[in-house]
Amino acid sequence: MGSNGNHCSFVLLAEFHIFEGAQLKYQFPQPLGVDEGVLAMSMLPDGAEMQQDDWTVFFLNQTPFNTISPVLALETPETKAVPLPGEQDESPRDKPDLLCVLNLVRTKHDKTLDRGAKVLALAICTRHPFIQVFKPFLLMALDDYFSDPSQDCLARLFDAVNAMDLSGAPLLTRQEKIVMRSSERKDIFSEKFTAREQNWNASNPRAGTKSVLQHKSTNSGESSSSFEGELFSRQRQEENRFRERELPTPDNMDINTALGASTQLGANPDSPSDNSFSLGGSAVWVGEESGLDFTAGKDAGDSLSVFSLGNSNTMVASSRKRRSTDASSLSSLTQAKDMTRAAGPPIPPYFDHPWAGLAKDTHFYNTTVAYKDHQIPIKMPLFTFPEEVGDYSLITLFKEFSSHQNVSGPQHPHLHTNGLQTHPIIILFNALVTGKRIIFLGHRRPAGEVSSFVLSACALGSGCGTVLRGFIERAFPYANLNNRDEWESVPAYIAGVTNPIFESSRAWDLLLVIGAGTVTVAKDIHITYPVTATANLGASLQSRSGTHKAESLVMTSEDGDIPRASSNQGNRPDFSKSDNNADKVFIEDIRSAIDDHFGESIVRMRFTEYVTRFVRLASRYEEEVTGSTKIGQPSSSFSEQPGRRAQLGSGIAFSDEATSVKELAANAQRIEAWRKTNSYHHFVADFAKFQANSAIKGLDVMHQLIRLRHGRALSDAEATLIMRTFADNVKTYEQVIELLAFLIPHGGGLIPLGFGLFHQKESVREATIDLFNQFRGFPVGVLFLQSLNHFQRYAYVRQAHAREKRILSEQQQLLQQQHNGQPLPPPRVHSNSIIGGLNGQPY
Repeated sequence: MGSNGNHCSFVLLAEFHIFEGAQLKYQFPQPLGVDEGVLAMSMLPDGAEMQQDDWTVFFLNQTPFNTISPVLALETPETKAVPLPGEQDESPRDKPDLLCVLNLVRTKHDKTLDRGAKVLALAICTRHPFIQVFKPFLLMALDDYFSDPSQDCLARLFDAVNAMDLSGAPLLTRQEKIVMRSSERKDIFSEKFTAREQNWNASNPRAGTKSVLQHKSTNSGESSSSFEGELFSRQRQEENRFRERELPTPDNMDINTALGASTQLGANPDSPSDNSFSLGGSAVWVGEESGLDFTAGKDAGDSLSVFSLGNSNTMVASSRKRRSTDASSLSSLTQAKDMTRAAGPPIPPYFDHPWAGLAKDTHFYNTTVAYKDHQIPIKMPLFTFPEEVGDYSLITLFKEFSSHQNVSGPQHPHLHTNGLQTHPIIILFNALVTGKRIIFLGHRRPAGEVSSFVLSACALGSGCGTVLRGFIERAFPYANLNNRDEWESVPAYIAGVTNPIFESSRAWDLLLVIGAGTVTVAKDIHITYPVTATANLGASLQSRSGTHKAESLVMTSEDGDIPRASSNQGNRPDFSKSDNNADKVFIEDIRSAIDDHFGESIVRMRFTEYVTRFVRLASRYEEEVTGSTKIGQPSSSFSEQPGRRAQLGSGIAFSDEATSVKELAANAQRIEAWRKTNSYHHFVADFAKFQANSAIKGLDVMHQLIRLRHGRALSDAEATLIMRTFADNVKTYEQVIELLAFLIPHGGGLIPLGFGLFHQKESVREATIDLFNQFRGFPVGVLFLQSLNHFQRYAYVRQAHAREKRILSEQQQLLQQQHNGQPLPPPRVHSNSIIGGLNGQPY
């Protein structure tokens, strides 16, 4: 994604002519090959003259009637389209890429003109889903065109957008995007910014080029003060002086020197290394504070003040010798260098200077683009998926359609999973995944508002772009009468309209009226989608051994994922007694989050969890009906038999067979309908690709985490096997990221794993320490470790330090035996030891 990446493929300008109607006046740099009338009417929505400014969104290359050729206006080998960073390129090679069109409509009143106004629309076509970043360009370019109405304005806009340099933006994988979007820390993956900046500076030694990544930031999102900057500069000088001192190793020192170094590292009860433990990028103090004033020999200078930078905002001065168990302490910048460089895991080079070259918020890549005499700031989101287009809001969607009393029309099992009490948002989700025709009607509402509801619905159905796909390709955020026959012919379309004539057309299955908040189901929906009988799940359901806490629980607690039980009662339940229904509990959870003023990110995470659970439930249903599943892990419970190796469970779990039958029967109709849609077939391909490329092989990670969170009567054997399996299979960066993608902070983060530190079995505690030590090898793992509560952090530090001290004692004995000429047993050093050596090699 660089400066020559063709961020803008085309620029269009349309004008409303009093006698000829909507006219497409310019297409730059060349015609698209699409019906100009269709483009002009899409750019000039009904009632545009009633709005001073309006925004619309539509897509190209969806159907034959709006497919253009070529996709790129100027396609050369250097500018050939490539997938966006972290995106999955699932489309066939002969299918053109979807183009998003962002359109600005402006009405300029002028009494000297016919009808007293001039209506113009300017649009850009781009592959990027984050179209909102281009709004400043369109605003300035349209002002430019009103003052100088010529094609030169379009050329300047085209060149300015394509000059946008995104080469410094970090390239994130799918799992990294999930971790980033779930974290509220403004320094998440900051090391990637630093590394990219260093590489960029090395390859672009051009004078006068200023990067926005040079701005310092703190975790609070505020710029560092001059005092802090001076402090950081002083710390770096101290670290550089200490770094020049080479620690002796067994190869270049005698036994007395070796024992002396070992004693200095761990034997002195008053030394800082004996009373502290570095979390790679942060220190947690335990024990006595006599050594808090850390000095690295007389060359290290005076002791440094330390400031808390993570979850705590407390300022901790080292000279005050105060006890702190805050894992987010900035003392790591002194200790992590002194201690871990001497006896810790290898810290990547980009972790040396965590403030160098950071943006204020690493969720975005900041750059500037020159347009005429102006420098336009751009904030490109780094966590966007293709199914998320523009600025959408699930909170606004939920508030608009918030009462089941506003639902009218016949009940259908594909839509009404809770009968008459099914919430409108659940009806909308069911309509999206079962492939119904959906219209959002906003009479006398801005077309931009209508478009936003359509894009929000697409994000809702896809699980905010992270679970399902296939919704954007059939979405028409703004549709009109001019091309009605074409978009109505698209199966399962999702359209936004402003003309009330569509309400009476009856070419839809679900109509949602913006403003009134009403939801109407088509009268003939049973004729269009006849209900078919589903399999007798009660007879086919296999009894699962073991006792599980139902995964049908809905997480409602902000801190600890405290569940509320749920149990569906079949297709026609007694709703007066079904207050614990899973969908109802989920809706109450969303309503509570909104009422308590939680942000959009929390709501999106909850919807992502809901769609994920729907897919896992569908996998279990498919397995019960057909005997196997293409969209999930086979369902099994933990098994332990004498003489055989214990096996971990997988798939969705229920508390008992009766709960499983009720849950699957209640969702059977919408699951069967979903299995006939393109969305299902897309997911089959996506799941197969995920299985092939997964860094953690042969393990249902989500099942194990749910067992740790909600497992009832979790046996010691199962807990041991889960934690040991994690510790043995999560070692590389890719494996760590994949595991952390399931441990979102809103769901408790590492807390379910942290409980292993208090387990009665030493093997569980040891496996937990091994896993956390492996997290310490990566900056993102350090951030997650810092999010542990104080009890778990203290337990981790205490146990890890005790184990490392034991290992150090064994090493001292080995050195003494070597000095005495006795044969040495194999060394016992953990691969991520903080004392034993680097990369598991003893000193």
